[in-house]
Amino acid sequence: MDIIYLQQVRASTVLGWYDWERVKAQVVELDLEIGLPSSRASVSDHLNDTIDYDKVVTQIRQDLAEKHFLLLEALAEHIAKIVLHDFGAPWIKVSVTKLGILQDVAKVGVTIERGRRG
Repeated sequence: MDIIYLQQVRASTVLGWYDWERVKAQVVELDLEIGLPSSRASVSDHLNDTIDYDKVVTQIRQDLAEKHFLLLEALAEHIAKIVLHDFGAPWIKVSVTKLGILQDVAKVGVTIERGRRG
């Protein structure tokens, strides 16, 4: 399986279980591994034969700016559904990281995998 990866994508959303976390949007960091439906792009060298990662990032950022989540798991699931359903990926691995949310903890996050890795 061919995989596109995007690392340290920054996006803003309202996220958190506690009231103090939901006062304003916070920046989260995303790492995505996206399985491609085929390997055609490696032969054709054409954008139509792959998933346009710029469109993926743009759609995720727009969507997260409008939505609110209580848990990292729900946010990761939402992103996975966007990529699987809207972009036709057969498989995705999503890592969502909160930055500096706990004292003396640099990062807190979750990783999920959805779909079938071929």
